[in-house]
Amino acid sequence: MKNVIVFVDDELMVLQVLRAQAKKWFGDEYAYECAQSVSEAWEVIDELADNHVEVLTIVSDWLMPDTRGDEFLIAVHKKYPQIVTMMLTGQADKEAIERAQRDANLHRCLQKPWKEEDLIESIKTGLKKS
Repeated sequence: MKNVIVFVDDELMVLQVLRAQAKKWFGDEYAYECAQSVSEAWEVIDELADNHVEVLTIVSDWLMPDTRGDEFLIAVHKKYPQIVTMMLTGQADKEAIERAQRDANLHRCLQKPWKEEDLIESIKTGLKKS
């Protein structure tokens, strides 16, 4: 299986747009997984790891019902330090962004609504790190 880019957001429409924009630019070079919650994201990430499929980057929303994006990305970084982390937000406070930069090695924080070019450029530069 191909290496994977994971998108996490509680809004299905946002996930569909993220996946479509990434697929438009990167085509079939990568696989794309989407999760509507942090618990669903952990299932996807751990299952891929168990099957020896590499998750290259995770783009996660910050404001979600069960766990904040910075907390999730910090936990991901502790368990899978090689995964490049990015946060997508319309509401994250400065402290949350700084915490993610410090403790999750956050590659980029994009503001909602994001520009497609910014998303793609962030993924591209993140993939160079992985």
